[in-house]
Amino acid sequence: MSARILVVEDDPAIAELLRDYLRHAGFSPHTCADGLLAWQLFEREGPWGAVILDLMLPGLDGLATLGYLMSEAPRPVVMLSSLTDGGDTTMRALELGAVDFVRKPGLGDTLDLATLQERLLGALRTAAGAHYQSVPVLARTRPRSRPTPAPPGLAPTHVVVVAASTGGPRALAEIVPALATTSAAVVIAQHMPPGFTESLARRLDALAAIPVCEASDGQGLEAGRVYVAPGGLHTTIEASAGALRLAVRAGRPVHGVAPAADPLFLTAAQAFGARVVAVVLTGMGQDGARGARAVREAGGFVVVQDERTSIVFGMPQAALVSAGADIVAPLGDIAVAIAAGLHARGCDVGGPERLRAATGVAVGAGATRERERRAARDANQ
Repeated sequence: MSARILVVEDDPAIAELLRDYLRHAGFSPHTCADGLLAWQLFEREGPWGAVILDLMLPGLDGLATLGYLMSEAPRPVVMLSSLTDGGDTTMRALELGAVDFVRKPGLGDTLDLATLQERLLGALRTAAGAHYQSVPVLARTRPRSRPTPAPPGLAPTHVVVVAASTGGPRALAEIVPALATTSAAVVIAQHMPPGFTESLARRLDALAAIPVCEASDGQGLEAGRVYVAPGGLHTTIEASAGALRLAVRAGRPVHGVAPAADPLFLTAAQAFGARVVAVVLTGMGQDGARGARAVREAGGFVVVQDERTSIVFGMPQAALVSAGADIVAPLGDIAVAIAAGLHARGCDVGGPERLRAATGVAVGAGATRERERRAARDANQ
């Protein structure tokens, strides 16, 4: 990534602070105060290695500016965000293609400047490894009409557990609305700080055909529902009073993050055995790799996002090295891969004929191809 960074921030104090941080870290920052000027600078004085973009700007706001950048000249974009709207605008920015976001301090905020600097530089490191050209901007999705939901309180026969980090909200906004009601529950561990996962759950609930909520401690798992692990806490599955429930508790970060997918995957394998479909999506690091291996050792099914459509291929690659996969799929095929995995582990998803008619993909075909690739690889070693 080029050292030239365009900072678009209308607060002079914040802009100066960011400029000092970036210079000290070896970058060459240029600042401007509105989206229209940013777009002109981008065209006239590019190329820029990355853009740091405030969501709240005069004139052409942050979302509109981001939309132009990602459609006309894609570059890694890190958003400067606040919780003034509950995080909803941040979620939309991530869907549009922003690589990451950094929460900027507000009046009375306890976020210290050292933490802000650490998060900003971490976001730029993530941006440096991002492959954003291969993933199209997600259009504004219309909310789906909801089918008859599973009866409330119905215990799930299966569970789908999902690991996601950088690029995850964009991927989830495409996958979750494509999920149908089944006898499985879905639990998502998206790396995200406190305060933003509630907005993510609310956004997905508005788009999806099945109910989505932020998980809470002691909440019973129900079939046909999606649970988003709260930011800053770990979510696991445990048996309590004869029922399977979610445990949402504080704990030391795993792989430097909370929520982490590995604890969720491990407890899913313990609770459901072979009746687990584990999904590892785009993200930096190796979270989900150990858990995916535990799922496969328990007889479960593993789906991994492919490199071409991953914003960052770190987590999918680590899962492939550690556990392999039954299906490696592009983003647009992940939902049907999940259905194929559930079908392969005995969950009623409407039958292979229905899936093939809806998607053109035969259930199990991806798994068969992946097994054939592994067998050919092993034979040549």
